[in-house]
Amino acid sequence: MSKSKIYCTHPLFEPARKLLEEHFEVEYWKGTERPPRSEVLKRVVDKEALICLLTEKINEELLAIGPKLRIVANVAVGFDNVDVAACTRRNVVVTNTPGVLDETTADFAWLLVMAVGRRLLEGDQLARSGTWKGWDLDQLCGADIWGKTLGILGLGRIGRAVAHRAQGFKMRLIYNDAVRAPAEIEKELNVEFLERDQVLAQADFLTLHVPLMPETRGLISVAEFGKMKRTAFLINASRGPVVDEAALVAALESGRIAGAALDVYESEPFVHPGLRRSNVILTPHQASASIETRTKMACMAAENVIALFAGRRPPNMINPEIFRPS
Repeated sequence: MSKSKIYCTHPLFEPARKLLEEHFEVEYWKGTERPPRSEVLKRVVDKEALICLLTEKINEELLAIGPKLRIVANVAVGFDNVDVAACTRRNVVVTNTPGVLDETTADFAWLLVMAVGRRLLEGDQLARSGTWKGWDLDQLCGADIWGKTLGILGLGRIGRAVAHRAQGFKMRLIYNDAVRAPAEIEKELNVEFLERDQVLAQADFLTLHVPLMPETRGLISVAEFGKMKRTAFLINASRGPVVDEAALVAALESGRIAGAALDVYESEPFVHPGLRRSNVILTPHQASASIETRTKMACMAAENVIALFAGRRPPNMINPEIFRPS
């Protein structure tokens, strides 16, 4: 019996390839750059499953061209690149890879906190430049992290993992979320729930861990920067459009805030030129980029596809209302 056909917009890691190739006829994009839109559309015509990254837009156009598609497996926790409603209308299952990247992303968020607070990249550049004259009392003085106030917007899995790490720095932890955490979680993490404006006003470091939804798009903009301390730093390892980049650039240029560290951008891969400043850390959406975590993500996407074709509900299904066991 012939195997079902799958298209992967990335070669994936070997453990994930082995899982897939045991069950399916798999075709991979093997170019060094991301596949052009025309290539993705061409390849999905006869495929029953698509494994993709956040860089691929899954919409009505693609779904119409690939009428055999039964599942779109996103290798990411976010799925704002997928028109879930359109997939649901066409009975196409949508899956993601939640949970597996929480700790790795929290590690990276802490890397950003420390790097921007202690001016790490400026120090690295000076040491490499050949112009360093030696130690001096006021050379590259940054901000202490221990004992400061960490504001967390979004106390989900990643936000909680960040809070766990903050305890070792004896920080005061404050947060805001659309849904307040249970009392036992607040006690365990030693975090205090405050209104959002209070978090903005009191945080020395403000870190964002919210999903991208209509209500979080532009969550941090002109008004919010106006409420922050001039000595505060903004850290964003969630989704780029959560921050109004034009407003952020204006806040940095005016000294309204002390600096920022960003792993995500409003219009990726475009980076606003006004963000290329010495007090801004810029990284290319790499918060979950460890070999271990990215391999687990790829395997999770593969397992979601395998489950569906075996007649089981995929474990990370975004639109479970359409699942019908075979």
